[in-house]
Amino acid sequence: MLSATTLLLLPLALAAPAQPSEGTFIVKMKDGLIKAEAVNAVVSSLGVHPRFTYEHAFSGFAATLKPDMVKKLMANPDVEFVEKDAKVSMYETQPDADWGLARLSNQKPNATTYKYDDSAGEGTCAFILDTGIDASNEEFEGRAKFLANFADKDDTDGHGHGTHVAGTIGSKTYGVAKKASLFGVKVLDAQGSGDNSAVIKGMDLIAKEASKQKCPKGVVVNMSLGGRKSASVNAAAARIVQAGLFLAVAAGNDGTDASSYSPASEPLACTVGATTRTDTLAKYSNTGSIVDVLAPGSNITSTWLDSKTKSISGTSMASPHVAGIAAYFLGTGQKVQGLCEYIAKQSLKESVTGVPKDTVNLLINNGYQKGSNRS
Repeated sequence: MLSATTLLLLPLALAAPAQPSEGTFIVKMKDGLIKAEAVNAVVSSLGVHPRFTYEHAFSGFAATLKPDMVKKLMANPDVEFVEKDAKVSMYETQPDADWGLARLSNQKPNATTYKYDDSAGEGTCAFILDTGIDASNEEFEGRAKFLANFADKDDTDGHGHGTHVAGTIGSKTYGVAKKASLFGVKVLDAQGSGDNSAVIKGMDLIAKEASKQKCPKGVVVNMSLGGRKSASVNAAAARIVQAGLFLAVAAGNDGTDASSYSPASEPLACTVGATTRTDTLAKYSNTGSIVDVLAPGSNITSTWLDSKTKSISGTSMASPHVAGIAAYFLGTGQKVQGLCEYIAKQSLKESVTGVPKDTVNLLINNGYQKGSNRS
């Protein structure tokens, strides 16, 4: 029998067998323990070599474990839970100018001009958990860096998705916050796929690395990815926010309730649904009470590999608009605490059609007003 405090969290398809199968598991230690010592003690007792260890997102590790090891961990009073590792993927849909940026600074759709304060996110940092970013792209003006790789052995963006997301946040032409510093953390491979354990390691790195970079105005994190609901991913996402960072996450592309997905279901994250050029809710966008705001997501043009551009769709494209506007607001002097609520307050109310009653109808807007220092 499981103890009241230690849970084995398995995907539904794996919940029926009496014994867990061998595989990679994510182990979270209880809060309040001395992190490194607690993890080292457990790892040593099992005689395993962790794939990842976590110290900053939470205290724990990921490793290949046999069924008897899982049972032993479940009985350990220092362990909060053990969760089977699972796949995670980017939230992109079909391909096809860019209207999304202009929509952020106008009261009505079909505008062609993006108006913004010329602080433009200067002094902020944006960390992008994705397929990596092509930091050499001229659109990033030397403000981008490929920081780390937890997906494979190729320290480049092998897909383009992460470069597209980074471009929406902070490129000179397509970016919301055109002066933000950009950091790519690769957790998805060239096919746009990865594991929860790698995603958590990416969050663990960001929780550590954010304080080392020059980000006097604040830090935003974007996660245009997700999978089925995961306690470990949500715990790491919550810790990112508790560390004083803003976290924008994609709601997901299955046209269903976002509360069944992670990190979208983490209440402390700023969860983003997608809209179209005509101010309708995108049919693919996940919805529900966990969604905080809506943002342009369909046919969004941004940076791509080999200094090209591409137009693609998904809540993956909506989320970086919110990460970008968060960096933009931080650059104007807003504080990270309560920033998602501030973004919601600045949003256009009831302007999107096709939104279910259980979902907010708040389309993000930068609240631009004319002034001598505005661009």
